[in-house]
Amino acid sequence: MKRRDFIAGLGGLSTLALTGQGVRAQEAWPSRNITMVVPFPAGGQADIAARPVASYMQKVLGKPIIIDNRSGAGGSLGNATVARAQPDGHTLLMTLSSLAVLPESDRIYDRPVAYEVDQLQPVARVLADPTLFAVPASAPWKSIEEFVADAKARPGAISYGSSGPFGTLHVSMEMFAIAAGIKLLHVPYRGATPAISDLLGGQIQALASAPGTLKQHVDAGTLRVLANFGGERLAAFPNLPTFKELGYPDVEFYIWAGLFAPKGMPAPVVTKLRETMKQAMSDPEVTKTFEAAGNMPAYQDSEEFAAFVAKDSARLVAVARKIGKV
Repeated sequence: MKRRDFIAGLGGLSTLALTGQGVRAQEAWPSRNITMVVPFPAGGQADIAARPVASYMQKVLGKPIIIDNRSGAGGSLGNATVARAQPDGHTLLMTLSSLAVLPESDRIYDRPVAYEVDQLQPVARVLADPTLFAVPASAPWKSIEEFVADAKARPGAISYGSSGPFGTLHVSMEMFAIAAGIKLLHVPYRGATPAISDLLGGQIQALASAPGTLKQHVDAGTLRVLANFGGERLAAFPNLPTFKELGYPDVEFYIWAGLFAPKGMPAPVVTKLRETMKQAMSDPEVTKTFEAAGNMPAYQDSEEFAAFVAKDSARLVAVARKIGKV
């Protein structure tokens, strides 16, 4: 054998060896624990979406999935953490519809943008619930009409809570306030859970949040819901009118929750992650857990979810620009 043929042969073997190592590395995913960042406190919509899915996924993947409730800046802190993470499939993000609004809020305030949406790739949508307008059961308002009349009589006197400036709860309430021509007092929190706690305690007077975070309190008689931000009535709240029914055709808001990953993951990891999510969202136990909390599963695979995110985000960014500096 000629020397150059021998060397070429070694080169081919080296290439084959490296290719084999690459395949084995990809096939080894996950090689360690997976962190699923939830950019809000425990008990909120993103957390409700994350836990049943993570529980199922770790059974299939054979590695623990650790929920990291990294709240702050209305969700921006956790979103940015994952956007900057290594795209190896070991850091994931379960986040909400405020994903696209938060970078826009940075631009509105001339702040450095914490992350861009295109740094993250959609994996699967989990939930897509409309927010509900809630007040304490002891509140004087029995309808949206009564609430609006009082708010017009006392501009800025009625307070509402949110998960932070330009978060999902803030944008939905301001969407309503703009349409109704009223001025409310915005009180930001680190997430829905502490906001609901203060709503129950009477420190704030109103809140828009997902059915799953409100249902137990409505069932217990401690909160009252006045309207549904969705396009149609909910089976869990059949007597609750939509804002469209109440004469506000442009007031529609869904607090969706979906799984994202840092952009640039190896294709085999993406495929395995998508397949695992599809299995999780069709599992009866996962479905039962969501329904018991008052949430209806709303699964979408990555391509369909990416198109949904793009369309919904454009609409919400337009609302954020109307809100402006607050």
